[in-house]
Amino acid sequence: MAPEQAYLPGANETASAAGGDWQTEAESRPTLRQRLFEGRGWTIFRVTVDVLALVLGNVAALIGAAAADTGDDGKYVIWLFPVLVCVLLAVRGHYKDTVQTRLSDGIGPVIAITSLAAILLIAGGALFEPTAEPAPLLARSWLFGAIYLSAARVLLSWAQRQARATRLIARPTLIVGAGLIGAHVERRLLSQPELGLLPVGYLDADPPPEEMVPDRTAPVLGGPSDLGEVARATQARHVVLGFSSAPDRLLIPLVRECEMRGLEVSLVPRLFESVNVRVALDHLGGLPLFGLHSIDPRGWQFRVKHLLDALVASLLLLVFAPLLLMLAIAVRVSSPGPVLFRQRRIGRDGRDFEILKFRSMRLTPAEEEQAEDNVFPLVADLGPGGVEGADRRTRVGTFMRRTGFDELPQLINVVRGDMSLVGPRPERPEFVDVFGSGIERYSDRHRVKSGITGWAQVHGLRGKTSVRDRVEWDNYYIENWSLSLDFKILMMTIAAVFQRVE
Repeated sequence: MAPEQAYLPGANETASAAGGDWQTEAESRPTLRQRLFEGRGWTIFRVTVDVLALVLGNVAALIGAAAADTGDDGKYVIWLFPVLVCVLLAVRGHYKDTVQTRLSDGIGPVIAITSLAAILLIAGGALFEPTAEPAPLLARSWLFGAIYLSAARVLLSWAQRQARATRLIARPTLIVGAGLIGAHVERRLLSQPELGLLPVGYLDADPPPEEMVPDRTAPVLGGPSDLGEVARATQARHVVLGFSSAPDRLLIPLVRECEMRGLEVSLVPRLFESVNVRVALDHLGGLPLFGLHSIDPRGWQFRVKHLLDALVASLLLLVFAPLLLMLAIAVRVSSPGPVLFRQRRIGRDGRDFEILKFRSMRLTPAEEEQAEDNVFPLVADLGPGGVEGADRRTRVGTFMRRTGFDELPQLINVVRGDMSLVGPRPERPEFVDVFGSGIERYSDRHRVKSGITGWAQVHGLRGKTSVRDRVEWDNYYIENWSLSLDFKILMMTIAAVFQRVE
């Protein structure tokens, strides 16, 4: 089958960010801002900022030591601290460009590496100058340096994400394989511009027809053998290897050619549904061997999670008791009817339970019966949620829905053991039957308890949003679960609540 678009622009042309127009090569050259936020320029800039942050930490430590009159032992040693920290960061690969940049991901490594550097310098001082006591000054340098360096790294990550999200910087990206997986890669890159990769076309010698891959929007510009010409024409700087019709043995020369041309390469692995952050790389001679380590939802780790859920939920019920009382009174005063709204949902292992919320709707007997019996039709891939049917929200209900306060009674569900603080959101039985039969891996969410908040929700997938996307994010959470991920989701939820309140 011929590619969808056989036309290739000349070597002095490139695809525009819109994907349909063409601009000259001179117009597509990286700007100063693009060179600053990517590649070697970005690395140099990060190293410079890191050194400045650590030097400021040393200055603050010296000022604090002088004010406290703790002596000046170690005032020369601490200037080795910025150098050692930057060396350790480089050795651990923290100056490499990555596709995914999160604001919080750099804080843990910074604390660990600054702590290691301080310990090494204290140990070295004790070995080579036993009479000196550099520990107090180094401790101050470590404290200020860790704080300043963490703040600097968060700021830099935020700046890079903003530059990518606004398409100030975007690396033109080719996708090898124009099938379902390739189209999924394209959709993800377009929906997450903060990754900094802009899909400009596909390479596939035998692409499936359009009707088989409805999500594919970028053109097929040729086959893998056309990489050189297509890369020059589109000014591509990144290649993503999805699943193509070509056998793997024919893709190895393609990877070698990408390396020769200086193109970055990413790979969607086979069995990607089973690959998580716990994958271990080993080698059998020259053959790489990936060990897949999945988490057991019935193992001791999840028993610890559920115990912590119950303890935290009980504490939150005590802390929020005054707020819960005020909301309950406001609901009762706003309109006749019960304070709590109860609805059947499907949780772990397909068991149903009664979810609790503050009632946000006006209810007359006729409307209550209609609300319980009527199932509103779904539109395309969009899930249920939000206002279904006539808008009967009270003013109090509108406020509670905007802030998420209507979900607070679900802390009782957590204490009962029906739900968890973090997990996939539970759905109504009638919709579970529809989604389970039509969406691949939908039922996998029932391996764990449902949650008040979840990985999909903190990424904006709530209400009438794509169910397929929710399934993908929720299954990612289950496969990659950890207590630290739960903590991150809770922090992101709190931040989202404050943004909605504003």
